Amino acid sequence: MPNPPPPANYPAFSSARAIVRTVDAGQPLRWLVRAWHDVTRCGWISVLHGVAIALAGALMLWVAHERFWFLAGAFSGFLLVGPVLVTSLYALSRGLERGEKAGFSKVLETWLNWKHGRIQPWGEAQWQLVRFGVLLALGGTVWVLVSAALITWLAPVPITSPLVFVEQVVLAREGWLFEAWLVLGGSLVAPIFASTVITIPFLLDRQVGIGQAIAASWRVVLGNPVPMAFWGAILMVLTFVGFATALTGLVLLVPLLGHASWHAYRDLLDASALPERE
Repeated sequence: MPNPPPPANYPAFSSARAIVRTVDAGQPLRWLVRAWHDVTRCGWISVLHGVAIALAGALMLWVAHERFWFLAGAFSGFLLVGPVLVTSLYALSRGLERGEKAGFSKVLETWLNWKHGRIQPWGEAQWQLVRFGVLLALGGTVWVLVSAALITWLAPVPITSPLVFVEQVVLAREGWLFEAWLVLGGSLVAPIFASTVITIPFLLDRQVGIGQAIAASWRVVLGNPVPMAFWGAILMVLTFVGFATALTGLVLLVPLLGHASWHAYRDLLDASALPERE
């Protein structure tokens, strides 16, 4: 892998700012409808993303099924870094909007900077995604460590497996450990959601820095609290469905949510004043 270039600055565009749009509470459902159209147009290329992530999840289960906290950490990190892993789905939706063909070359271009029949040196866009993915992974690590400390300190018995966790924490008849765990999780997950909801599509689409993209994501959430709460609930429910179906549901849900996230970005943020990223 080539050495990363120095962080890019965009002083010529420092006065330009993306404009947050407001949407109605039902707009997330329309994003899913548009996403389904993108899935049908991209076909196996979209579905391949879901297959890859489902297989990665199955591999984690196989490796860590008897190591509860390692498994919890792997899946937490997996979920948080998930928006980065489906970057090529955003690129496919972007290409469809621009009248481009939805081919596998778009996936190679996104991840490998594949152009003119060969891999080109990574540009600032790719390194920004790597840096942002590292930040998300660190956030997931913090959550697992804090969660493990809380459960280890207050649980009546050592938590060694998901079954013990359900029995001793989730279904416990006495105490408030599960409620405290949920409150703790919400206090950590909410700011991560606010920091990521449109950040990666924005970085992919426009020449902006990570800080600018995160700030825009927060402005989107604060400007649309009800639709964003609904969208967050949809993400949680559909992700749970994907896991509850022994990961097989992820095969379709991953591309659906990935394409929908692109349409969320397009509806929620007018970035036309900023330079496009080719």
